[in-house]
Formats: sequence, C-alpha cells, structure tokens
Amino acid sequence: MTTTVVAPAAARPDWVIDERIAGWSRWVFRDPASTATSTAVAPYDGQPTAAVPVSSAGDVTDAIASAREAQHRWALLPWSTRAGIVLRFHDLLVERQDEVIDLIQWEMGKSRFSAWQEILQVATIARHYARHGRRYLVDHKVRGAMPGLTKVREVRVPKGVVGMISPWNYPLYLAVGDVLPALLAGNGVVSKADSQTPLTLLWTRALLAEAGLPRDIWHVVVGPGSVVGDALIGSVDAPGAGVDHICFTGSTATGRSVGRRAGEMLIAASLELGGKNPLVVLADADVEKAAAGCVAAAFANTGQMCIHIERVIVHADVYDAFRDALVAATEALTLGQTFDYTVDVGSLASPAQLEAVTSHVASAVAAGATVLAGGRARPDLGPLMHEPTVLEGVTADMPVCLEETFGPVISLYKVATDLDAIEKANEGRYGLSASIWSRDTGTAEALAQRIRAGSVNVNDGAAAAAGSIEAGMGGMGDSGLGRRHGAEGMRKYTESQTVATQRLVPLGPPAGMSLDRFVGLGNAQLKLLRRLRVR
Repeated sequence: MTTTVVAPAAARPDWVIDERIAGWSRWVFRDPASTATSTAVAPYDGQPTAAVPVSSAGDVTDAIASAREAQHRWALLPWSTRAGIVLRFHDLLVERQDEVIDLIQWEMGKSRFSAWQEILQVATIARHYARHGRRYLVDHKVRGAMPGLTKVREVRVPKGVVGMISPWNYPLYLAVGDVLPALLAGNGVVSKADSQTPLTLLWTRALLAEAGLPRDIWHVVVGPGSVVGDALIGSVDAPGAGVDHICFTGSTATGRSVGRRAGEMLIAASLELGGKNPLVVLADADVEKAAAGCVAAAFANTGQMCIHIERVIVHADVYDAFRDALVAATEALTLGQTFDYTVDVGSLASPAQLEAVTSHVASAVAAGATVLAGGRARPDLGPLMHEPTVLEGVTADMPVCLEETFGPVISLYKVATDLDAIEKANEGRYGLSASIWSRDTGTAEALAQRIRAGSVNVNDGAAAAAGSIEAGMGGMGDSGLGRRHGAEGMRKYTESQTVATQRLVPLGPPAGMSLDRFVGLGNAQLKLLRRLRVR
C-alpha cells in the first residue's frame, strides 16, 4: 500500500496575494480596454486560482508585430549583451526559485521535487546557451565554385519572430527552456501560456524583465488554442501577420493540426508530441536498480511527462524478481499534497487527466488485467489524486497497451529473448524515449540503436538523456519533428544563409570567348579535378 500524506488545508500559497497576481498579469499582451479573463482550477483543492486577462486573435497579431519591430534592434545587440541578460535571469531564478515552485505546485499539482526539477533544467539551459550557444551560430567557411577565386560562408540569421505553444505539465521548463535559445539566437518571441498554468509563465516573464530583457522582444498571450494558437500561425489571407517558426509541445492530435497549418503558411514547425515509452530489462540486469529506475521514470510528475515510462518489458529469466522489486518500490512511494519535499507523487492536473487514468485502468481490469499495485483514485487525499499503478496481463486490445495514458500507470510484459524485447519496444507509432537496463552496457548500447526512439537511456529511466542539454531531445514517428536542446535546439530558430563573394573575375565565359570554347575548357577542368581527387 502506497504511503499517504494528508493534503494541505488550502492550496494557494500565503505570499501569492492579489497585488502580486495583478503585477504578473500586466505581462499579458492584450487591448487595455478588454475586460475578458479566464480562471483555472487548482488541482489540490478544486478551487479557482486567479483570473488572468485573455488575449484576442487581434491581440496576438499585434503582439507579433510588436515583437517583429523589436527583433530588428535586438538582433543587432552584441552576443555578450543578450547572454548577460540570460545569465542574470539564471541567477535570479536560482535565488527566487521557491516562488515559482509554489506557483507550479498551485497551478499544476505536482510534488515539490518534480517542480524543483524544472528549476534544474531551465537554469542548466540558460547557463549552457548563454556560455556556449554562440558556437552553434558561428559562420562556417566552405569551398566555393572556383577555389581561390570564390569565397563562401554559411551564416546563421534569425528566423524573425518565433511562436511558442507550451503545455501545462512543465509550465516553466517546456515554455522558457525553448524561449531562451530563440532569444539568444536574435529572435523575437510570442508565447501562448497554457490556460491551466498562466501564472508560472507570467512570473517568469517578469523575472526576465528584471534581468534586463526588453519589454517588446518577448510577449505572452493567454487564451484558448482555437483562438490564440491559430492566430500565432497566421493565415494565407494575411501574409506576414503570423510568426516565422512555430514551436509546439503537446498531444500528437493537436501537433498534426499545428503541422498542417504551418505547412499551409510555409513556416517551419518543431513538434514534441506524445509517447508510450518502453523500459526494457535484459536478463543480466540488476533488478533492484532497474526497479528503482523504473519507478523514478514512471511516476515522476505523477506520470504526466512526455518521456515517462508506460511499458515495462522484462526478460523471462528475471521477470518474477523484477516484478516483486517493482511492486515493493511502488508501494514505498509517498502520495499526497504538500508544499515541502515529503511527498514523492502529487496530484494529477485536471479532471480530464484523472478520467484518462481511471478509464485505462478500469477497462484493462475489466478485460482481464491484474492490478499489482495501486489502481485507485484517492479522493480522500485530493480531488484529482490517483495511486501509482502497476498492471500485469495487459493485451493488445486494451487501450492502456499502446494509447498514451499520461498518468501514473505502467504495464508489465514478459518476453523470451532480447530480440523479442526490442520488437515489443517498437510496437505502436510513438518513438520519443526508451530505456534499457543491463550489466553489459556495450550490448545495451548496440540494442539501443535498434529502438525507434529519439532518446534511449542505458541504466537510467529518462533523466540521463533529458538532462544532457548538449544533446538533442525529440521524437520519431508520431512523437514529433525536430529537437530541443543542443545545437539543433538553437539552430532551428535560424535560417542558413550562403554568402558567396567572387574575386577578380565573374563566373562564366570571358568576353570574346565562344560558348563552345568555354564548355570545352570546363569539361577539361572536370576531368583534371577528378584525377586530382578534388571534391
């Protein structure tokens, strides 16, 4: 039985007073004459959080225009100026982290340690790109059409204005972690705050202003995706009114729609979408370590994490031992709602998430699956609480098998060989993250390349790859397009431009030379360069 902790009497932190909320709300870009607002519901107690101003489609268009005007000035600033602002933000974030951790917990319901992990990621991203991002954008010299006479450089220029649509499950990391490299690359940004967690993003926008970021270079808009999200991408009827690149993190279904709209506008789209991530336990694995790693990767953030483990594939030789260790580790977790670090697993974020979790578990049990641990909603602890759950006997006809649950639920599968494990891991259309556990890391690394996933962790559940900020992170198949982190995480916000300078003579036949003569000399040159092994 999972250890439980009584919920706090009230979810709203004492220091979050109306005057502070009003100050953060001033960062919503909208017509000052508008009075429209939206209010989310706090997962911990089911009570309203705070009314936040709502932006219209016209506000979004105006925000893009404002950011576009500011971008021209921003891109001309020295790299050291832009990087200095981001490093000051890093320091302020670390110093004032308890404020935003409180907001994340209030708006989203996760445990405090899961909320702190967002601080860790964003601070690392800020530090890395501010210190090393310039080398991702450095000019690259290449040979020209006529070596010695043609000088060619490939340069990186900002896209212009980048649109960000980020989800509620990581309201700091998945929003700001993408904004920082876009800004450092010289772009303006317009972010759509998720309606469940707008205060977290608005607090962060105010903090970046305190660090020195100009007001108009990054705007935040609030509102439903059908209004605000569509306006970000723009319309073929109004060329130039939308953004130049759209960065979306969310469900695969919505990602397809965003991708289609971006294609119509001929703008680039980076999409991190859903996952049904496998963890593979090979016959030689240390089952105790594998079980602990599985629990950490499956139930962190209450399972509301795009890279969290949902399918656990275990070699028959160690299946029983691993299953027992996994159940014991799951039942040792603390479940509850507190604003301190005493809880391992917090609340789900919304009634929709609770419904998805309970539906998957109930339908699996009704079809013959067995609950080894958890399996129940816990309204005695909070309106959206659900126990970490381990299922056995899941079959392909059950929705929990290959549909994304996005909650604290994992299913166990027994396989006879390593090859069977890889085949099982590659079932379905997702390909975001995976994990392999083995004492033989060489074999595990070789098998990793046979798994269709953007990241594969060896002897770790998910954090090793996600925390390696210099390496790209993204999906294959229905899990998306493009990468965040690393070089591509910054370069995707730029265009590659070729600058070719011709010295002395232009390309083409000199004056007075016939085309036949010029073609003959060209063919002779081709043969000579082939013999000399040039290019």
